[in-house]
Parts: sequence; C-alpha cells; structure tokens
Amino acid sequence: MTKDPYIFDFVAMTGRRDERELETQLIAHVQKFLLELGQGFAFVGQQVRLEVGGDEFFADLLFYHLKLRCYVVIELKAAPFDPGFVGQLGMYMAAVDELLAQPDDQPAIGLLLCKTKNNVVAEYALRSSSAPIGVAEWTSTISDSLPKEFASSLPSIEVLEAELGGDAG
Repeated sequence: MTKDPYIFDFVAMTGRRDERELETQLIAHVQKFLLELGQGFAFVGQQVRLEVGGDEFFADLLFYHLKLRCYVVIELKAAPFDPGFVGQLGMYMAAVDELLAQPDDQPAIGLLLCKTKNNVVAEYALRSSSAPIGVAEWTSTISDSLPKEFASSLPSIEVLEAELGGDAG
C-alpha cells in the first residue's frame, strides 16, 4: 500500500514541471519530503549511480527504510504513467539489491511517482511484476488532491493572498 496522491505543496514548480526540477525542489525541502513519505525513511542520495553490465543508470532518489530494513528506490515522472516505467524501476531495484544492500537487508521497494495515472493500466502493468512496486500520483497543490466538489468550494490563491495582504496593511 502506498499513499496516493503525494502532495508536494512545498515545492515551487515552474509551468513546465519536468522531473529534474521536481527532484531539485524535493531535495531542497528534504525534511518536508521525508514527512510526506512517512516515518522511518532516511535519505541516501539523489541521482544514485548504478553500474550494470558496464552501463550507467541513475536512480532519481534513494532512501533506506529503518523499520523495514530495505532500500526504497523512487523514480519521479512528470508525465502520465507508462507501463515501461515499471521495468525501469524494477531494474533499478535489482541493481540496488545487488550493488548496495547488505546480506541482512530485505529486498528493495520501488515507488513510482507520476504526474497522473490510469489506475487500470497501472494495475495491469504491475500484475506481471513480482517486485514490490507502488505507483502513485504526485501533485504540487493540495486542492488538486481533493474531490472536485470540495476543491471548487475553496478560495483561489489570489483571493487568499488579497485577504492576507489586506490584513497586513
């Protein structure tokens, strides 16, 4: 079970919302990101180099879960879910288990964070994988994660800023 969606309201994203920008923002706010992930996570690194068969690959974010005693590989995608992402993440997890894990560590867990996902497509893509992989959406505003009937009743950022600005004067 993974949380879905992850709310990254602490990141300052530009309109293009690419993966590298998201990663940079999450690292800049690593404490808040750890709180959003949940208890037990320790940050290991970003763009962690994995050499496999003479080729280089880079896992976006790598954590270690203290209670589960395993690595957690996080891949960030600023695009809709694509079934090919599961294979990429699975390979990174296998490489982390082989190259970084200690003999008493549990197998790595993967978390694929996509901008959007079709739940049926994600479920079908995960059926063929025995690896422990979770797929979740991420959003940079809390109102994006609310049901439409609630989100539409919230004031806009502009309204809130105007009200706060009026009180400051």
